[in-house]
Amino acid sequence: MTKALIIGGGIAGAVTAMALHKAGIDAEIFEAYPTGADDVGAFLVVFANGLEALRVIDAYGPVVADSFPAQRVRVLDDHGEQLGERPIAGTGQGTGLGPRTLRRATLYQVLHAEAARRGIAVRHGKRLTGAETVHTAHGTKVVAAFADGSRAEGDLLIGADGVHSVTRGLIDPAAPRPRYTGRNTVCGYTRDTAAQLAPDTYTMIFGKRAFFGCTRAPDGEIWWFANVPGTERDAGPAAVPAAEWRRRTAALFADDDTPAAGLVRATDRVVASGAYDLATTPTWYDDTMVILGDAAHAAAPNAAQGASMAIEDALVLAICLRDRPDPRSAFAAYEELRRERVEKVVAASAGMAALAAPGPGGRPARPAPPERRTADGSAGADDWLTGYRIAW
Repeated sequence: MTKALIIGGGIAGAVTAMALHKAGIDAEIFEAYPTGADDVGAFLVVFANGLEALRVIDAYGPVVADSFPAQRVRVLDDHGEQLGERPIAGTGQGTGLGPRTLRRATLYQVLHAEAARRGIAVRHGKRLTGAETVHTAHGTKVVAAFADGSRAEGDLLIGADGVHSVTRGLIDPAAPRPRYTGRNTVCGYTRDTAAQLAPDTYTMIFGKRAFFGCTRAPDGEIWWFANVPGTERDAGPAAVPAAEWRRRTAALFADDDTPAAGLVRATDRVVASGAYDLATTPTWYDDTMVILGDAAHAAAPNAAQGASMAIEDALVLAICLRDRPDPRSAFAAYEELRRERVEKVVAASAGMAALAAPGPGGRPARPAPPERRTADGSAGADDWLTGYRIAW
């Protein structure tokens, strides 16, 4: 049986392992961190395309059970005036699937629990430092080396190790580095009851100095995020204390007539991360190694498609490995099927980020008419979400 070494134990790694398992390919996950679910604060949306891919590998139910629906987006300006309201793009009309909101840590936990139920092993504390292709009398193998001095051998290696991927650099030392977008994403949770938010709805606010979004969970807790200008140094782990992020973020909305500043001030738990993108990676694979998800095509968070695109990648790669005679031909087929689609998403998300960023005088450009809004309330068609089905 073919054996795959999966580098990265996040969402992409877990789904890849389950997709390979369904394809009859043995897989083992190697995670750099000593424990899992490290990003406990942020939340995300899994769209209909990601949910459909999860359903193909029978992992849809646990995700839906631990999430809540997001059906509509309502857009306000800095005066609190409504600019429009419409269904969220990518709601999967006709499929029975709609976007689901959940904490990143929750998605990690349910996917890993499902992978464990299927007998998939996860090795923690395994930070990849190198890999080499070895030709033996029995065929071609790949040998991975880790920072703790251990090694692992398999028939192929899959880099699901995120935007700062080590695998990407091993495949191509000249690979481009991810671009810091000049903004950080700050998220928080509060039970402030002053803000009136409709259920199943994301309220998006084009403030004078920053962009803000929020939704109400079924238990009444408000989940919010803000796109905050900053520096890459700010984006480092624990570079800025949570209290300082709260102060900075609230100040950006203090002069707006919207609920944003009050929600931020009422928040105890705040988490921030840098926003990066990777418009194109020229080389996705070699004879024994391949990358997927953010390692190959990181999008700014504005389109909220990072998780769904990685989930799609995992299924397509597994199908190609099942149906092609050798890893390299499977990798080539996978890239041919995925590159155009994912690069459209990266470009669309960059466009949304530019629209939401403050323009001359500090105020973001006036958004496009509501009928053209996408997942985060910014302008742009959702054609990169439609007409794409993965047949198993």
